[in-house]
Amino acid sequence: MKIENYLNLLTIIIITLMWSCNSQIGNKEISNQNQAKTISYQQKYRPQYHYSPPENWMNDPNGMFYFDGEYHLFYQHYPDSNVWGPMHWGHAISKDMVNWENLPIALYPDEHGMIFSGSAVVDKNNTSGFGTEENPPLVAIFTYHDMEKEKAGEIKYQTQGIAYSTDKGRTWTKYENNPVLENPGIKDFRDPKVSWYEADQKWIMTLAVKDHISFYSSPNLKDWTLESDFGKTIGAHGGVWECPDLFPMVDSEGNKKWVILLSINPGGPQGGSATQYFVGDFNGKKFTPYDTEIRWIDYGADNYAGVTWSDIPKEDGRRLFLGWMSNWQYANIVPTYDWRSAMTIPRTFHLTATNKLLQKPVKELNNIMQSPQLIDDFSISSEKTLVENLELAETAHFIFNTDMGASNKLEMSIENDSESFKLIVDLESGIIATDRSKSGLTDFHLDFTNLHEKKIDEDFNLNSLEVFVDAASFEIFINDGELVFTEIVFPENPYNRVAFTANNNVQIQNFAYHTISSIWQKVE
Repeated sequence: MKIENYLNLLTIIIITLMWSCNSQIGNKEISNQNQAKTISYQQKYRPQYHYSPPENWMNDPNGMFYFDGEYHLFYQHYPDSNVWGPMHWGHAISKDMVNWENLPIALYPDEHGMIFSGSAVVDKNNTSGFGTEENPPLVAIFTYHDMEKEKAGEIKYQTQGIAYSTDKGRTWTKYENNPVLENPGIKDFRDPKVSWYEADQKWIMTLAVKDHISFYSSPNLKDWTLESDFGKTIGAHGGVWECPDLFPMVDSEGNKKWVILLSINPGGPQGGSATQYFVGDFNGKKFTPYDTEIRWIDYGADNYAGVTWSDIPKEDGRRLFLGWMSNWQYANIVPTYDWRSAMTIPRTFHLTATNKLLQKPVKELNNIMQSPQLIDDFSISSEKTLVENLELAETAHFIFNTDMGASNKLEMSIENDSESFKLIVDLESGIIATDRSKSGLTDFHLDFTNLHEKKIDEDFNLNSLEVFVDAASFEIFINDGELVFTEIVFPENPYNRVAFTANNNVQIQNFAYHTISSIWQKVE
């Protein structure tokens, strides 16, 4: 037997032993009686106002829904290591999408496989029969990934399963007749995003199928029928399609439209992981895009696999989004050790009449911002101009207005004495770019120092800039969310100042600066 076969066999044995020790099988209730460990959130690079797991590995957000005053966040999680491994669903809840409470692991691997990405819904009409009208069930829909079948060279190793909860999501019972959707013979058959289609009184599953999307429908979340496929000939196809989402929106002129989010790895605008979107019509069976333009939600490197919360109350009306703040190019080797990865800040989507998705930070973030420090308007000359009287904190937010006017290049540097992260707006070359080549630790992956560019139209002008700074990340919102760059960084010392250079006078106006409170300060 070849050494690779020995290693494959050993992997299967290890995973099987882990499943037998950690899983509850079949229709038994899944309930982790051990509460999440109380740990310090003060390690170097630990985010202070972004969600990160208590310990070890995290990737895609999963199963996000709102119920009875709580936002639920599940996530791909390997509790036994800080690198990717047999996937579980970690779990946290929040009353405001900002302050989070860690809960026990919700879903463990079982005899059908690991628990890959998926979604969860409030079954308000009890179509599944798992609850009652008075106490509607919460239903999670997820991909089973059978590692033993994959290692054996089989194709049908991914299927879809469901689990339900009738106690506000604290414990979950897997459906006794899982899987509810068998694999038709496709290697990549995963990441179900399920939503209720009111017009036809049915559930719609949007499923990633290698290089396209398949839509399935169901009356009860158990029995599924294929409706149509989308995307084989349009969009970016540099890698496998993952983590889709389908939802309606009303654009800025009051027109109802449908949006699909679709993550791809690799093949993003910066070479690794990224999320594209499509705008069109959906009739309960088929999605028809308005055009074939490739659009990305983010032009940084570190916003992937994001989806939106389901069951947001009508009186709220927002389309709320959260992404995984990393990139598969280097996610397993970034220089954090007790934990790996964080989520982006939550964002609200807005759709323009020209079918562009705008992203804005949720208003709830204002509750952890301290009183603003207002900076008098100032001009930027050709030499470096520091923002006077501003000592940048490790967790910070600043926002300002500007008009580049005759200037054709503006550079903002967030820095310390030896390290810097830069945003470059170059109208002459027609690009906006971020540069983290000197941002701190970068040698763990060659591509980490790449310049991240976005081509801009000739009539582009920089009007406003909003920046969120955490211990190891930047989230930049340009022109009220028209363009977004999300980037992780690992400075050896905290950045402590903001500086600008320009090749002509540029006016900076209405500069407001906030420090941001840690959401974990009470955790010791």
